[in-house]
Amino acid sequence: MAFGFARLLLVSALAVFLQASQSLGYDNSRSDNLVAYWGQNSYGASHSDQGGWQKSLSAYCQDDTINVFPLAFLHVFFSAAGLPEINFANTCSSNTGVFSGTSLANCQFMAADIKACQARGKIITLSLGGATGAAGFTSDAQAQSFADTIWNLFLGGSSSTRPFGDAVLDGIDLDLEGGNGAFFPTFVNRIRSLSNGASKKYYITAAPQCPYPDAYMGSILNAVGFDAVYVQAWNFAQWDTWAKTVSPNRNVKIYIGAPAAPSAAGSGYVDAATLGNIAKQTKATYSSFGGVMLWDVSQAYGNNRFDVAIKNAISGGSSSPTSVPPSPTSTTPRPTSTTTRTTSTPPPATTTSPSNGSCAGVAGWVSNIAYQGGSQVVYKDSGHLWTASWWSQADVPGGAAGVWVDKGACSSFAAAKVNNPQAPSATHVVQTSNINNTDQAQAGKARRSRVMRI
Repeated sequence: MAFGFARLLLVSALAVFLQASQSLGYDNSRSDNLVAYWGQNSYGASHSDQGGWQKSLSAYCQDDTINVFPLAFLHVFFSAAGLPEINFANTCSSNTGVFSGTSLANCQFMAADIKACQARGKIITLSLGGATGAAGFTSDAQAQSFADTIWNLFLGGSSSTRPFGDAVLDGIDLDLEGGNGAFFPTFVNRIRSLSNGASKKYYITAAPQCPYPDAYMGSILNAVGFDAVYVQAWNFAQWDTWAKTVSPNRNVKIYIGAPAAPSAAGSGYVDAATLGNIAKQTKATYSSFGGVMLWDVSQAYGNNRFDVAIKNAISGGSSSPTSVPPSPTSTTPRPTSTTTRTTSTPPPATTTSPSNGSCAGVAGWVSNIAYQGGSQVVYKDSGHLWTASWWSQADVPGGAAGVWVDKGACSSFAAAKVNNPQAPSATHVVQTSNINNTDQAQAGKARRSRVMRI
């Protein structure tokens, strides 16, 4: 009996230790945290050398430099079977296999990576939105239902279609680059409600644009509490005032958002020494300062470990970088419920019938706009609807790059916005998508066209 009781105590203590180890090393109240987006292979969007392309998530968790990895992105809220779509560029997307009857990518092979990073004290969140414009709600009821879906697919709930298997993410990140923010407070409040009493802490963050208040997220940020805000382009004094006088959470942390390399954004890049000095001065001046956010991790590693230089600047330490193996020229087939892609070479474009036979409301392809995986366009030379498989800019639908998948002829082509005078310029897309690679550079915040002002 005594032995059994002792064993029970040991098991309980071990469980507590394992739970604590997942949060060890991350403290949201600190002012030296470093966030780096993963998922959009921003480096690959601007570099042909595959050795620097996005690695597996766990490859970036081998040292203590980066504290938070938002996975970018969940870019379509409602797709086949009412489930969302996720796209992680060269690692996992609908091209590598989906759950039967859905367009939701099966990325369960990533479970081990997520757990390995969490075991090292990192938190892994899911970034929702990007620049595709397929993120939004029509009612409070729909927003609440979607929160339940996110909880069951990625957080503390359960489902037979969990993209990361039994791995449980640490929260969500909102990177909205379009719409009006309607009903998002209901979504956030529902996530908070579901996480109340959970065995672990769940974080809710946001990545607004530079101007204050943010055009797409301002009303959301003012209505519900966020744990951290990663300002993509910023005026820190204004955001500090907002944090202390407007935000429902007066302890919210504000981060400086910056491109991790010249090729990570259309503008706004400064070298590590300059950004480090800006961060140190900001940290010394504003108590709401939480750290620095970078777009994205592949760019940081490709830029002489830009992340290490910034971490050392804000922490006053001397973090030692850990090298990661080069990306293979081909990828290992991933187990999925449908088809798999076995090489890093884009698959040839295929033609299928459009789901609704109409292209009404779909903008025409524009060469200077950065599109993220999942974006849809109409190409006037073919009169067809096309869907981007990954981040793309200046790649013609049907061209040799193989980026665009032909979804078939438009039955109501005339209704499509082929020459849409309202189509945003590349700069506008950057400013409204800047952290998602929704542009891949963005969506990797990676977006190559992303504009950031520091």
